[in-house]
Amino acid sequence: MVLDKLSDSLRSTLQKIAKSLFVDEKLINELIKDIQRALLQADVNVKLVFDLTEKIKNRALSEEAPKGLTKKEQIINIVYGELVNFLGKEQHKIEVRQKPLRIMLIGLFGSGKTTTAGKLAKFYSKRGFKVALVGLDIHRPAAMEQIEQVGKNANVKVFSDKKNKDPVEIWNNSKDEYKDYDVLIIDTAGRDALSHDLIREIEDVTRAIEPDEALLVISADIGQAAQKQAEQFHKSCGITGVIVSKMDGTAKGGGALTACAVSGAPIKFIGVGEKIDDLEQFNPQGFVGRLLGMGDLEALLEKAREVIKIEDAEDLGKRFLKGEFNLIDLYEQMEAMSKMGPLSQIVEMIPGFGQLKLPKEMLQVQEGKLKKWKVAMGSFTKEELEDPEIMDTSRIERISKGSGIPGSEIRELIKQYRQSKKVVKMFKGSKGDMSKIMKKFGGKLPMGG
Repeated sequence: MVLDKLSDSLRSTLQKIAKSLFVDEKLINELIKDIQRALLQADVNVKLVFDLTEKIKNRALSEEAPKGLTKKEQIINIVYGELVNFLGKEQHKIEVRQKPLRIMLIGLFGSGKTTTAGKLAKFYSKRGFKVALVGLDIHRPAAMEQIEQVGKNANVKVFSDKKNKDPVEIWNNSKDEYKDYDVLIIDTAGRDALSHDLIREIEDVTRAIEPDEALLVISADIGQAAQKQAEQFHKSCGITGVIVSKMDGTAKGGGALTACAVSGAPIKFIGVGEKIDDLEQFNPQGFVGRLLGMGDLEALLEKAREVIKIEDAEDLGKRFLKGEFNLIDLYEQMEAMSKMGPLSQIVEMIPGFGQLKLPKEMLQVQEGKLKKWKVAMGSFTKEELEDPEIMDTSRIERISKGSGIPGSEIRELIKQYRQSKKVVKMFKGSKGDMSKIMKKFGGKLPMGG
């Protein structure tokens, strides 16, 4: 996930608490120092770090553990709760209530605004809305070509005009057509600084558009400087929220996230990768859950809804739990997971699995095997696909020759199938109790999972 180093540091810190024999002031002081070190390395503002850890320390030392919780569990809950508050406390979703919903993007040069416009378009179109992009960046060379390419990638309509240099005119020229859409995403011109010219142009465009949402796109790699930008844009342009782009691959992401969270402008989305699908609604609870290895079930279900029909999921789920699923079902399940995103990201969202510390290399190898398995399954007979238990050496050799896939890969596929059936039996034996299942895996379901 994003902020891998911060996540690893915080998980190690909580593991230290979980493994300790008893909790005393010395242990709490060590916990506070570890959290401070982890947040400072993630470029979080020093004052904010000390304010946060002071709250954690005071609560950990003064509060009694509620009934049903051990002191260790209570401290982990305190850390979780204070980090959630630190990152904005609650989720701020953008609901499509009136049509068309007008989302205007503003920001500085290089913030990833146009790319983010495409990601937003994809985000809403995947949810069944009719979306269009409107290109109003009249200053940057090739900006109109880029928005058109972005629209093509997102498979949405683009309204633009390469010859016109008046953004208000460009907007007004297509006004009659906007009513046919559920969501309009408007890409405005950026600047290299928050200048008077930029403010004046944004004010003119804002009056013409009357946006329902004015979202500031900020690049995560600017770190703590995000706070000043967010506050200035908030004051000058009345922004309704922030999108933090380029959260993947930067050590400064923690600084940008926390800076925005305290600016008065809530973070509504984060960009978590380069692909057009790599945009997530920002939910402090789920985000902190993933940081600490507790999972993010809501985000997991959201991704699942995008790629699996509800009826198909229910049907497969029933057969899966009865132990009736076959190789075709197994493949469909794994293919659906691959559509949800990289396996490493999906695993982070499953409550409890983040604690297992599965090597990324192993997950990447698993993703690569899916393609080979699909080829191999093309050489299976219908009987073999429906009842993999009949597989023997001669059948595997025949399939290997027919598909060109090594016998070892085919044996691995059969092994995966049998392991899945074992998990089902464990689930049935535990009557759906996830904590019992995790114990059988040698793991423990953490607090908040």
